[in-house]
Amino acid sequence: MAAHYFERSRTYPVSEEVAFDRTLAYPLPKLFRHRFGPIPAIKDVREQLGDFDTAGDARTIVLKGGATMREELVEVDRPWVFRYRITDITGPMKPLVDHVEGSWSFEPIGTGVRITWVWNVHPRSSASERVLPILRRFWSGYARRALEVLEGELVR
Repeated sequence: MAAHYFERSRTYPVSEEVAFDRTLAYPLPKLFRHRFGPIPAIKDVREQLGDFDTAGDARTIVLKGGATMREELVEVDRPWVFRYRITDITGPMKPLVDHVEGSWSFEPIGTGVRITWVWNVHPRSSASERVLPILRRFWSGYARRALEVLEGELVR
């Protein structure tokens, strides 16, 4: 089964270095504080040691409603990109998603930066694969809201 590609971008009037550093360090419960449709807000982050800024760093994300997922940084190439992998998904997404390969990239554009957030979603089964286009629509709204919240951190 092929991964399903989800992408959302936004441009901000800051340098890629500022955008990269502030995005990577921004607390997930603040960045993802809004639910969108069936995608819940993030309630907490557990088992994080250190700053979560080096490949190999891992943590457990707790969603409102109690579902969890394990996130591991797999690449950090400041100020261009950081990539991560989400596994051990519990809750309502478990029957749909086996794992996610995600990334945040930072591209200089004009006097600012374009931030692009990507998810490559690997379905758990051929049946769940048919539902992922619907999940993509909700994720797009979820990502739009997160990028709006991020603007308050970047443009201050």
